Amino acid sequence: MNDSTKVLIAILIVAVIGGATALTINQNRDRGVPVRLDVVERRDLIETVTASGNIRAGRVTDISSEVSARVTELLVEEGDDVAEGQLLLRLDPTQFQASVSRSEAALNQSRAQQRQQEASLARATRELGRLTDLSNRDPLLVARQLLDDADTEVEVATRQVESLQFGVQQAEASLDEANERLSKTIFRAPHSGTVTRLNVDEGETVIVGTMNNPGSLVLTISELSRVEAVLEVDETDIPYIAFGDSTILELDAFPDRLFSGTVTEIGNSAIRPPSSSAGSGQAAAIDFEVVITMDDPPAGIRPDLSATADIITATRNNSLSVPIISLTVRLEDEEGATTSTAQTEEDEGQGGGPLSRPEVTDVEGVFLVEDGQVRFVPVEIGITGQEHFEVITGIAQGDTIVAGPYQQIRDLINGDRVQEEVEGGNGSSN
Repeated sequence: MNDSTKVLIAILIVAVIGGATALTINQNRDRGVPVRLDVVERRDLIETVTASGNIRAGRVTDISSEVSARVTELLVEEGDDVAEGQLLLRLDPTQFQASVSRSEAALNQSRAQQRQQEASLARATRELGRLTDLSNRDPLLVARQLLDDADTEVEVATRQVESLQFGVQQAEASLDEANERLSKTIFRAPHSGTVTRLNVDEGETVIVGTMNNPGSLVLTISELSRVEAVLEVDETDIPYIAFGDSTILELDAFPDRLFSGTVTEIGNSAIRPPSSSAGSGQAAAIDFEVVITMDDPPAGIRPDLSATADIITATRNNSLSVPIISLTVRLEDEEGATTSTAQTEEDEGQGGGPLSRPEVTDVEGVFLVEDGQVRFVPVEIGITGQEHFEVITGIAQGDTIVAGPYQQIRDLINGDRVQEEVEGGNGSSN
């Protein structure tokens, strides 16, 4: 076989393969693109925002020491229930009792000095009165200088008494301060609750916090009759959440159980402001704190447990709906023509800033199936359920729409023929 014959045979083989391929493509085009179909129906829809966080007590009190001393008596253990006013622990009071005794002695000394000066004032007052009486009987019996000196002595003694009175008040304040510091060695429960954290033991020394060093956190009392779930919610979901929204909670520590709650707090600023991570080189996630108050917390619940919540932001009953995957976006230019998502992405990939691109508008819609062909129909969307969108306008109950796969919906254009995808493969169903 010569070379020209071999070339001719190769050309014939390529032609046959190409013809078969073209025939197959034409047949597939005639049969239609295999897609999943769905019928527009009415459903009850619930729109939710899902977020995670942790449990905390509705009222939490961290008790720190206001004096530095050694723990001499510890009367509770972690997990104990305590009542308001119950004695929790004692610190060594020795140095504080000594301070009280010293302040009491200083107060007694100040009072004695005051009484002594009051006696001096009384003596000066009597002397002034005696000289005044003599002068009134006969002015020549008492020199004017003596009267003036006696009057001055009374004035000086009066002012000294006033000074000593202030000294007594200062000593009384010092004694009150010493007694107050002594009282800090006894810890009592500020309210009823559970000891959820205990950081000291007998014999340990607690210290007072300073500007640069925190003081000793002795223990934490949590009132678990009111329990909250503190969630971190993404910034895109915050606008949909309102005070009073009902919530379904799941706790990892209580599997197979659901708990109800209500939104009671919504943060007004981000948990971690963008400025705090400005130097990291990465865009920080903006989350806001949302607090859920549980309606009926279970027995045995503890702070810091993990929680996941579905916050119900809206509900619709008997509303027209379409599968979420069926909704697609087309860009409509000034002439009203729509462009497929694939073509739009290709155009955007060519670069250029916002001013260099044609003015277009996003149009949300679905592909309506009529006589085996699709037609893009803009729709107005309401709330978002778990698997379906609410449809307000654009289609009617009983309409057949394309509901997947995503890639097929992405590439569809008006007039394309479609066929219902057979489960487990492509092809038409009867």
